[in-house]
Amino acid sequence: MFDLETNPDNAPPPRCLGILLAAGRGRRYADAAGGQDKLLAPLADGVPVVAAAAAMLRAATTRVVAITRADNDRVAALLAQAGCEVVTIDPRADGMGDSLAAAARHVMQTAGADIQACLVALGDMPWIRPDTCLQVAQTALLHPIVAPAWRGQRGHPVAFQRSIWPALAALSGDVGARAVLARYGVTQLAVEDAGVCADVDTPDDLAAVRRDS
Repeated sequence: MFDLETNPDNAPPPRCLGILLAAGRGRRYADAAGGQDKLLAPLADGVPVVAAAAAMLRAATTRVVAITRADNDRVAALLAQAGCEVVTIDPRADGMGDSLAAAARHVMQTAGADIQACLVALGDMPWIRPDTCLQVAQTALLHPIVAPAWRGQRGHPVAFQRSIWPALAALSGDVGARAVLARYGVTQLAVEDAGVCADVDTPDDLAAVRRDS
């Protein structure tokens, strides 16, 4: 694992597409919120969590592929309205590994030859700054896997060079990309953005941000 400082502003523009993972069920949030889908929960400005996450990624990449469950029409509609290319997966296969694999297979088939990397973000992390995404994507031109780190804590989004995509396509279940990260190593990019480590896990997470805003 390597640690880098934030990329300079004059770094070359990335040829990077975005992948937004929005297929999880968010059971902890739903249990505490009477069954509400956390991805549809409104932020302080009224924008749903998943729509804000999609807008963040759209601002930093050339194209965004969003993965959601085939039985979640409301999330799929929001993602389409946000300008994402929506890919649905079997509702029974809602693990992080399943989502990553579906996304990787899709972009391997559809990405142009000029695309060098993908930037993987999570649908329940709406507070990441677009400039942070750009910094991670730019650094991915030089390193196979790059993740931001805030105060030493690794976060999202994570960038994967194109050579890593086949390994992502072979994933399954709920282990995510941990095996891929362990195999290839991760370059950590130090950023001043607490949003890279902030997700919506319970209603209290949203309430805390509203209190601080």
